[in-house]
Amino acid sequence: MKRPCTVALAATLVTLCALLTGCSDAGKAVDFNAGAKSDGTTRTEPVDGDTRMPTGPRSDFRITRTLDDGTHIARTTLKGAKSGVTGSVWVWAPKEYQEAKYAKSGFPVLIALPGGLGSPKEPGGVTNYWVGGDIELQENLTKWTAEGKSLPFIVVMPMLNPDTRYHDGSDIPGQQKMGTWLTEDVVNLTKANFRTFASRDGWAFMGSSSGGFAGLKSVLKHPDKFKAAIASGPDLAPDSPLWAGHRAEKDANDPGKLAGGLLRKGGPDVYLAFQAGTRESPAVTTAIQKFRTAYGKGPIHTALQLIPGGRHNAWDYQKGMAAGSMKFISDQLKGPVASGS
Repeated sequence: MKRPCTVALAATLVTLCALLTGCSDAGKAVDFNAGAKSDGTTRTEPVDGDTRMPTGPRSDFRITRTLDDGTHIARTTLKGAKSGVTGSVWVWAPKEYQEAKYAKSGFPVLIALPGGLGSPKEPGGVTNYWVGGDIELQENLTKWTAEGKSLPFIVVMPMLNPDTRYHDGSDIPGQQKMGTWLTEDVVNLTKANFRTFASRDGWAFMGSSSGGFAGLKSVLKHPDKFKAAIASGPDLAPDSPLWAGHRAEKDANDPGKLAGGLLRKGGPDVYLAFQAGTRESPAVTTAIQKFRTAYGKGPIHTALQLIPGGRHNAWDYQKGMAAGSMKFISDQLKGPVASGS
């Protein structure tokens, strides 16, 4: 069941967004590949065979927030070629991305999904709360990277729902194709604009509540594309009312059924970091424990980070990430490779 507190969280960011417009950089265009051409006229030889240089075309990213270290969060409007969905996507690249020694290397990508509706019809149009300066996900990732707890991830923050209904991050018949949006269009946008990795070793999801469900389900449904996920207080079954009359399609997006299929196939290996606060409903932890008992074997590697005093919100979930979840997935993914020139 989706929880109203995650919707309220998005609403609390409205004031923040208004304040951001006063930032001197807000609204300016930014090129995350530092001006490198993406039209094929200039080529840089990648440091290894897994690095994928930006394919283009370059998107129109506009700064929404600048961190103290000079890195930027920026937004673009993506018209999904595969899904037909149009919506906002925010991105951030860590300071390491601009370092000369990594100029020929790919970087791992973390697709961060919000809980709640994440709807463009919410007050202020806030559609992904991980962009917010009060949550400070990017500042925390910078700190965790310095502490050796995290890889220097490119963070991609797409909208989760195109309207005020839950789409379960899925292609529900007769509705907008949000599963294709998340796992194909958003991925292709990232590949077009950033140095990434061709293999799944450079791709992961992170999300809370309904976003945790969507990320978890995406990894289990597409283990050839994504290797890991952090699922915080997640729903563990598709529960959008839009599934009515579409049982087969609903089952094809059920994490338990997908996990069962992956076990029967024997792989590929995936790494799932579950999180829950001790002050959440006991039903959340119970559901996670049942899932781990049933499916946490063979190619499905799981961990559970219990957050002392934690509630169902993004701030507390980051405490769990710092305590172990970010390192759990980072240890399984590929980091940037330094080159000599």
